[in-house]
Amino acid sequence: MKTKIGLLYGGKSAEHQVSMQTALAVIKALNPDKFTIHPIYITEEGRWVKGNELNGPVEEVKELAFEQGEALTPTALAPTLFKASDEDAGPFDVIFPLLHGPNGEDGTVQGMLELLNLPYVGNGVLASSAGMDKVIMKNIFAQAGLPQVKYVWFIRSEWKKAEEAAFEKVETEIGYPCFVKPANLGSSVGISKCENREELSAAFEEAFQFDRKIIIEEGVTAREIEAGVMGNDDPDCSVAGEIIPKASFYDYKAKYQDGDTAMMIPAEITDSEYAALKEMAITAFKALDCSGLVRADFFLTKEGQFYINEVNTMPGFTPFSMFPLLWKHSGVEYPELIERLVQLALERHEEKQQIKHTM
Repeated sequence: MKTKIGLLYGGKSAEHQVSMQTALAVIKALNPDKFTIHPIYITEEGRWVKGNELNGPVEEVKELAFEQGEALTPTALAPTLFKASDEDAGPFDVIFPLLHGPNGEDGTVQGMLELLNLPYVGNGVLASSAGMDKVIMKNIFAQAGLPQVKYVWFIRSEWKKAEEAAFEKVETEIGYPCFVKPANLGSSVGISKCENREELSAAFEEAFQFDRKIIIEEGVTAREIEAGVMGNDDPDCSVAGEIIPKASFYDYKAKYQDGDTAMMIPAEITDSEYAALKEMAITAFKALDCSGLVRADFFLTKEGQFYINEVNTMPGFTPFSMFPLLWKHSGVEYPELIERLVQLALERHEEKQQIKHTM
């Protein structure tokens, strides 16, 4: 019997288009002999639309931003949304939330799926929410003893009350160059590199368009090394890969539009450096209580020092994405990667069913 997968994608987020690219890539990777594919599209306004089961060659799927059918809120759709079809009284076997950024990757959708008691691919509520907020994530990493670059953070209301003091704190504690980022966004949206006060002021304005909280990180001269982690309680680490951006840093345009950023897989690092990276990546995975998958991003200085930058709890699966490429070079082809993630979701869900909820 085929596994019924509900693909949840789009979303009310600045990363909506990234999610659309991810959904198309995953659909084309799923084996139609093993899975039935049921798209669930979330519009940019936050409306949910359930599409028809995708039949025929998935290679022919071109567009998933459909509007047919009645668009409702998830609470209104809950009784029927997570059934494969109107004729099918049973729920999907598993939900694959291909959502990036707030309102999808941050634990909100994961919480809803927990309440509906549905298996879903990827990280749970805690790991998703902590991994989405760069400040909380870095605080947890610090507690776990993982080395990081210096950072400070602000919320919009605090900054508006004392802009000069905020800039002075950055210059005193971080210095230039530095990077200003929205705390709760990914895909390099809203990030700026700053070399002086004028650029810093503009970067604050830019970042605060996307979030009420921003983080400012020390700029270091280092290579950008990434690794994929996959598993539940006993995760495994992929080979390491290196990002070599042609721009001054790996921004949104380089990730999703140009497609000309160089990726070196495996990265040219020593065995001892890889061992250190693997240990840090798995430590970060466990510190956040992750499950399923993450992509762990690091800086590697010329002195051989690794700093963890962040983890992404739902890395993209676009043609330019690092995560599937890392696992491909580790011996796991794309279709098998998807199947493993689905199996991990089912295993985690089954384990949760064994927990006692009454005395």
